[in-house]
Amino acid sequence: MAILKKNAFSRRVPDLVTEELVAVLSRRASFEFKQLFDIVHENLRARNAASGGEEMLRLRAYEKLQNLVARGAVRKTGKKYKGLPAALAAAIAPQNGHIPAAAAAAASARTAAIARAAAAAAK
Repeated sequence: MAILKKNAFSRRVPDLVTEELVAVLSRRASFEFKQLFDIVHENLRARNAASGGEEMLRLRAYEKLQNLVARGAVRKTGKKYKGLPAALAAAIAPQNGHIPAAAAAAASARTAAIARAAAAAAK
């Protein structure tokens, strides 16, 4: 009987680093990695989610950023990174039933705008 071996590591907790990267890159501005990491690190510290040391977090953030570049969600021009809004929205699609904070905020803002438009049309 063959033993099935699972080669991939499955992370079940929300990926906060990718969420913060997507939130910052959605601002329609270009960032060098140092600037981008400083903003992401501050946001994670504010959420009390920056654990494991700054250097380890820097490595994880760089790896996540390169994955976003490889998926086409972020454009790299020289040393600058710029998010592509439509592709970033797809990049933070619900993972394991978890809706990222950035996506939840965007969805609630969209719902509020639709409700305001419907109320204005009803008047």
